[in-house]
Amino acid sequence: MTSVSVKDYTGAVPKRYGQRCPVAKSLELLGERWTLLVIRDLLSGSRRFQDLQTSLDGIAPNVLSERLKILEEHGIVAREFYSEHPPRAAYALTPRGRDLGMVVGALAVWGARHVHKNVALVHDECDAALELKYYCPKCDTRVSGRTVHLRARKKTARPRRAAAR
Repeated sequence: MTSVSVKDYTGAVPKRYGQRCPVAKSLELLGERWTLLVIRDLLSGSRRFQDLQTSLDGIAPNVLSERLKILEEHGIVAREFYSEHPPRAAYALTPRGRDLGMVVGALAVWGARHVHKNVALVHDECDAALELKYYCPKCDTRVSGRTVHLRARKKTARPRRAAAR
């Protein structure tokens, strides 16, 4: 995995927060303007560059290209060529990228509740507004955000390699 060091169209290096927090580390990759909107648009399926540019009204082609390149380098987006002459590609989320659906959904729920109050994220089956909650599979229950915290993952023992002979 490469680090996020590609310059954007302004020539600025993406933000570094210098924190070990997973929120800060995620924002170093996903926090640039347009990035989450590219992911949002890819959640519905594979899209061509031109389709993305049309749906993301106002994005410059070089910015879209740079965002897709960074997302591809980090295994979030996969590119598949559908024309060789001229080279044309379609972009799709990888499983790692599809995991961001919950992040985009959480932003949609929060935004509908606090910013853009005339919309709601709803369930197709019953049209009820959705809520996002923390869930503990071990306890099989929803939990309050006040009862969760970050901790380091427990290290698993790596199998030892046999010494070279």
